Amino acid sequence: MSNSHPENTHHLTQFGPDNEDDVINLGEFLSILLDGKGLILAITFFVFLLGIGKAFIDTPIYKVDVMLQVNEKSQSMAGVEPLIDMFGTKLPVMAEIELIKSRKVLGAVINNLELEVIAKPKFFPFVGEAIARRFAQSNPENAVSSPLFGQDEYAWGGEAIQVGTLAVPEALRDKEFTLLAGNQGQFQLFFNDELIAEGEVGKPVNWQIDNHQQPIHLFVSLLKARPGTQFTLIRQSANNAIWQLRNSLTVSEKGKNTGILELTLESDNAEYAIRVLNEIANIYVQQNVEYKSAESQKTLEFLDKQLPIIKDQMEASITALNEYKNQKGSVNLDIETQHTLAGVVEIKTQITLLQQKRDELRQKFTESHPNIIAVDKQIARLQAQLQSHNQMIKALPETQQIILELSGDVKVGTNLYSTLLNNAQTLRVAKAGTVGDVRVIDYAVLPDKAIKPNKPLIIGVAFVLGLFLGIVAVFVRKSLLRGIEDPDLIEKQLHIPVYATIYHSKDQDLLNKELSKSDKSIIRHNRPAILSLRNRDDVAIESLRSLRTTIHFSLLEAQNNIIVIAGPSPGVGKSFVAANLAIVMADAGKKILLIDADMRKGEINKAFGVARENGLSEVILNTRSVQDATREIPSANIDFIPTGTIPPNPSELLLHERFGQLLDGLTKQYDLIIIDSPPILAVTDAAIISRLAGAALMVIKAGSHTKRELEQSIKRFSQSGTPIKGIVFNDMPQASSRYGYGYHYGKYVYQYRYQKSK
Repeated sequence: MSNSHPENTHHLTQFGPDNEDDVINLGEFLSILLDGKGLILAITFFVFLLGIGKAFIDTPIYKVDVMLQVNEKSQSMAGVEPLIDMFGTKLPVMAEIELIKSRKVLGAVINNLELEVIAKPKFFPFVGEAIARRFAQSNPENAVSSPLFGQDEYAWGGEAIQVGTLAVPEALRDKEFTLLAGNQGQFQLFFNDELIAEGEVGKPVNWQIDNHQQPIHLFVSLLKARPGTQFTLIRQSANNAIWQLRNSLTVSEKGKNTGILELTLESDNAEYAIRVLNEIANIYVQQNVEYKSAESQKTLEFLDKQLPIIKDQMEASITALNEYKNQKGSVNLDIETQHTLAGVVEIKTQITLLQQKRDELRQKFTESHPNIIAVDKQIARLQAQLQSHNQMIKALPETQQIILELSGDVKVGTNLYSTLLNNAQTLRVAKAGTVGDVRVIDYAVLPDKAIKPNKPLIIGVAFVLGLFLGIVAVFVRKSLLRGIEDPDLIEKQLHIPVYATIYHSKDQDLLNKELSKSDKSIIRHNRPAILSLRNRDDVAIESLRSLRTTIHFSLLEAQNNIIVIAGPSPGVGKSFVAANLAIVMADAGKKILLIDADMRKGEINKAFGVARENGLSEVILNTRSVQDATREIPSANIDFIPTGTIPPNPSELLLHERFGQLLDGLTKQYDLIIIDSPPILAVTDAAIISRLAGAALMVIKAGSHTKRELEQSIKRFSQSGTPIKGIVFNDMPQASSRYGYGYHYGKYVYQYRYQKSK
């Protein structure tokens, strides 16, 4: 394995850490996800279960619809169209929509159906309504469910209530009352947990409340429930009831400029929605007819007032013409003058009709209204035409002018009177048959199924959301607990050499599972659960061989041949490094002693399949000899001293002079002594042991330690008098590509194998 390999050199240059310090690429992204797969699966599963629960707990929502057609003109009013066509305005569809949602329409619906009163059972929070709904679907109509969880105040299925009357003082509108069911139709009414009334089904209840002038009137027509079941009663204010109904109602035009309106209403009670929506349609049609009839009545009243006046004016004109003819005798008008007379009569008639129409409009609108402005423009145009005819009349002899004027007044009066009389008669007929401009095309019917909840959609969204939240949680956790992931940073920032980088081993994962499921009686003595004995070609073991070489040179100047291996915190793999390093050292022909000095949680003995008892603690206490405590591990070619019985005072034992004497004697018997010690930041044991060692190695786990944590660990060792000789960077992900040299070096090591002899 040569560091001068040309391909490796190329990768170092192109993908080194100096070029990618701030780049998070696909390799690292996948590595982070794999490291956090447990958290991702847990969150995804939890949110997925919540989604399933929501899909089956949510109340079904039904949607019903009504179809209306809005006509441009009412056919029954066609008789008056010549009079008002140019002045009437056509309401746009948006105006019709707003009319349907107006207080006038919705208020009438609420009054007719008594929607101000809300009466419903109290359900157990979150799941109670779903349980009651399922009970109602699978049990007879008159059955009532027994209480669950000992909560008899809640409704659990089959309960029903109908309130015919609930009148309360204005100050208590929109307030919640509680009705408590009793025996044999009896009930009690509470407000703010205070009993205010008692009554019986089918009998009215009248009760006066202190500080309120108006009494409470209550009539319960139906009550089906177990004694003790609670119901909620609310008398809404008119504005609140209208507001809620308006928010649940949707009105839209089907297509563009079709005049077809679709009214939709969503509710958890389909029958209620049908009653409400059909009532809205009926009320709107009824009010439209009443409005059209009222318009006809107003016009008819106006005409009835004008007809006597026009008749008097017509008779006066006839009298004046006859008197002038009697005075002057017969006067003949030529054909041209007669045509002029006809034109003047027509114009004056139109002007008079327009002036009457203006008077009628003025009763409803101001001078600035567009309809009145349009009438004024028509009158001005006709008056200009009349002025032109008057200029022609002035050229006639005086007698003809007078005859022409009087004859014109007679004809204008006659035409106007006849027109208004006909219009009045037409209006009377039309008023009797008014049908309005709106008709119902389709009434609401019972829907086949609920539109909500969409169970597949909710479950699918919950799964995706859970997966997303799990991924976010992994990255948030990593950002909050971000440790050093680059061995190079340790050397740059802490100025301590990294002796070896040990890559993650999948085989070791399997061994860990084996150890977690087995005890010392199951693990055979001749097959320890040690990676270097199970798979000598593993990439992690190759890294330890590299560490072996480094240690050989570092011990040349050490005070003795004792190496203490510790870590900042538990779970970094110090015991893994100690045990496998001992075996790798033995493979090089060294006589090795491995001591498990973690007399708190040390468990190397399990991996070797030997007992914990009769170990280091007994030797220090002088209850066992060194020979009795030392176990030979033939398959590993090493000797091993386990922790012994866990003592109550490990630190005091390690401070005992017999521990130092023990190590002094053992250094003469072995080429190398490797001591596995407790975490340096957790307890002082590692610092105590390191004072007796020739070198101290600190094992850290990739991405698990902050710079401050490592600095504190190094400081602890320095204070003990044995500074850290080097660092072992353990559990480096093989797929990590954040640091180019690590990734490609890792691939190189992973593919490297010793050639086995054939």
